[in-house]
Amino acid sequence: MVPARPADFVPEPEAFLPRVKNPAVRAWALEVHALWRNLSRRVDDAVRERPDWHTLLPLPGPVIIPGSRFREVYYWDSYWVIRGLLASKMYATAKSIVTNLVYLLDTYGHVLNGARVYYTNRSQPPLLSSMIRAIYERTHDVEFVVKSLSALLKEYEFWTSGFHQITVQNRECSHNLSRYYAMWDKPRPESFTIDKESASNMSSSSEKQKFYREVASTAESGWDFSTRWMRNPKDITTLATTSILPVDLNIYILRMELDISFFGKIAGNPSIAKHFLEAAKAREKAVSTVFWNERMGQWLDYWLGDSSSCMEGQHWDAANQNQKVFASNFIPLWIDVFNSDKTLVEKVVKSLRSSGLLHDAGIATSLTNSSEQWDFPNGWAPLQHMIAEGLARSGSSEARSLAEDIVIRWIRTNYVAYKKTGAMHEKYDVQKCGDFGGGGEYVPQTGFGWSNGVVLAFLEEFGWPEDRQIDCQ
Repeated sequence: MVPARPADFVPEPEAFLPRVKNPAVRAWALEVHALWRNLSRRVDDAVRERPDWHTLLPLPGPVIIPGSRFREVYYWDSYWVIRGLLASKMYATAKSIVTNLVYLLDTYGHVLNGARVYYTNRSQPPLLSSMIRAIYERTHDVEFVVKSLSALLKEYEFWTSGFHQITVQNRECSHNLSRYYAMWDKPRPESFTIDKESASNMSSSSEKQKFYREVASTAESGWDFSTRWMRNPKDITTLATTSILPVDLNIYILRMELDISFFGKIAGNPSIAKHFLEAAKAREKAVSTVFWNERMGQWLDYWLGDSSSCMEGQHWDAANQNQKVFASNFIPLWIDVFNSDKTLVEKVVKSLRSSGLLHDAGIATSLTNSSEQWDFPNGWAPLQHMIAEGLARSGSSEARSLAEDIVIRWIRTNYVAYKKTGAMHEKYDVQKCGDFGGGGEYVPQTGFGWSNGVVLAFLEEFGWPEDRQIDCQ
């Protein structure tokens, strides 16, 4: 990858963050905006000339990378990068990222985890339709949507067929839902020694192969790693991601169904619009039936029985809901079919307030301090964004107030950490304002694509009054 100056970057875009009135916050936001130049890359021509010499894939256009050790484009990171680029008025750069992801989808049959040959075995949370929808809402570029529609249909097929799809039966109804499932049963090439070491005490090759598939499937989830996926939270060899129907994955696919239906209307294809609206209604019912827990006021991941490997239908059992609290239990708020239900939102807001996830510097990922990075005390920009945006869109004044509180805490911790370290970070410690996160397989990273994007998106939506303090309170 070589540096590529974005053609649509200007130091201060016209009408940039008009709701930000505080001069210190505005100056910082412009510095965050300027980071897009540092993170812009294109694939060197040498990769196209001799692709067999490189692990990089020959993408057609420039991209924004996350930063530090993440030197190539990543799938789900790109959604929040694009949200930040839209706040920065960098519409061409946002479209270029989508063009590259569509290229991967057309070439390999799914959007890869990242643009490397060793990522071809798995995808990541499917947010391509959400990227296209966000760009369309700013640009009203119908041609861009029409060109992308066939690729989205291909991605939808990937996530709703084969090993990814599971049927759950509840009384008279059958519900089709999706899970993460990587087509891989070896150590990940990019983490080969770590995976071999983790499996070193396993006696049989079949046990190791199963473990390697679970590791790769967890990487497909984006939450690598977390006690959310482990049968024993103290033992990573008990990863069982393929045995879980995740709440958030099915929300992303529901959003994809709604987006494709909307795009079908725009493209003048009423049959696609109708078909995907019906699919969305079916998945909405499935999410409410399989995941919703009335007592907790949350949507809970669902553990599958052993028959899932045989592609047989599962019989729903309330005891199979994972009653541990994770930030993902609140992701359904992100989409309008759930955040528009006032009674439901009131229950979920009450549950979130008492969940133990809300801290001085944001929403914790879980309540378990495991030393894995997708657990307590880490907070991640995508989770803050989806939950806060869903709360703000709900129409409930109490939910909007909670959203603003989350946003203020998150912006403060990003600002103070930036002033202390001179960098934006991949993740933050929600226990203390201004501290970045840790844990996991590698040292904390800076840059950082989705953190930059969420800060800019939050400042665009919520602003920052002149008289509000930005330092830790």
